[in-house]
Amino acid sequence: MARRGFTMKLYPDFAAEYRQRHDEIWPELAALLKKYGITDYSIFLDETSFTLFGVMTVEDLTKLDQLPQEPIMQRWWAYLQDIMETNPDHSPVSITLEEVFHLP
Repeated sequence: MARRGFTMKLYPDFAAEYRQRHDEIWPELAALLKKYGITDYSIFLDETSFTLFGVMTVEDLTKLDQLPQEPIMQRWWAYLQDIMETNPDHSPVSITLEEVFHLP
């Protein structure tokens, strides 16, 4: 098991919309994330900077490289591209963070 932390950037004034879309997460997307070994996944929002901070536990980090090829993942990214910073393929602009401390 490994942990992955990352940041993303929400466009100003879209915090409520982002929350709503995640409150209504598609069951097939949740199932896909679990299929890829993602558990204990949380996203936090700094409402002063619109920075999103995500952290998840992953069985195998190398499997995450395959996730962008999944049609459900691509649809989810397209669904969110109007409220957050994205790459040309609609994936979120995401910065992986190095874990420097963990207290289990």
